[in-house]
Amino acid sequence: MQKITIAIDGYSSCGKSTLAKALAHKLGYSYIDTGAMYRAVTLFAIRKKLINAHHEIDKASLINCLHDITVHFSFNAHTHQSDIYLNNENVEREIRTMLVSENVSKVSAIKEVREKMVALQRQMGKSKGVVLDGRDIGTHVFPKAELKLFMTADPEVRAKRRQDEFSSKGQYYTLDEVLTSLKQRDHDDINREESPLIKADDAVVLDNSDITREEQLDFVLKLITDLHFISKEERAHH
Repeated sequence: MQKITIAIDGYSSCGKSTLAKALAHKLGYSYIDTGAMYRAVTLFAIRKKLINAHHEIDKASLINCLHDITVHFSFNAHTHQSDIYLNNENVEREIRTMLVSENVSKVSAIKEVREKMVALQRQMGKSKGVVLDGRDIGTHVFPKAELKLFMTADPEVRAKRRQDEFSSKGQYYTLDEVLTSLKQRDHDDINREESPLIKADDAVVLDNSDITREEQLDFVLKLITDLHFISKEERAHH
């Protein structure tokens, strides 16, 4: 099987990480959750009180602190997934809060933050055989990725998914609260100056509003087969 780079971009709560993890597991690839990296930096900024109650960021101080931030992934034998570590602390749970969600777009829009994270992402994925999800993977991080996907879904469907995710972790918000936060996130991602969320010209659009996880995985595996990166026999084997 020819190893390739798979770039998955799209809106928040479209199931990018769910699909990316399933693909990585099916193909025996590494998975890099780039969004988690920006969330980790956001958590650092929150802890250091560099973000106030009005979601205003002390950019200069955060930029000066970047040399104090290390981010890496480590395999969790219990969950069989990779957890993200901020300065050697497992923060997989802490980065999934509403407070982080409300601030991550603004943090990730800072040029110096993106430069550091993109350099790390390129280093992690340089050997191919990797699935990355985010918002600028196919347009900026790996513009020559062999397969690019752009995921979308109905906003209310996405909000319900995010609400369920919060609830499963003991965080309870109304659907309106989650939808408002999600729409603001979309606006920030689309309109930021540094690597905004846009579809790569050669990306395949995947709207998963009304399809199951199994159906979307089959859809992408068929794409990979049709592009001759794996054969039908290899696909069945994996």
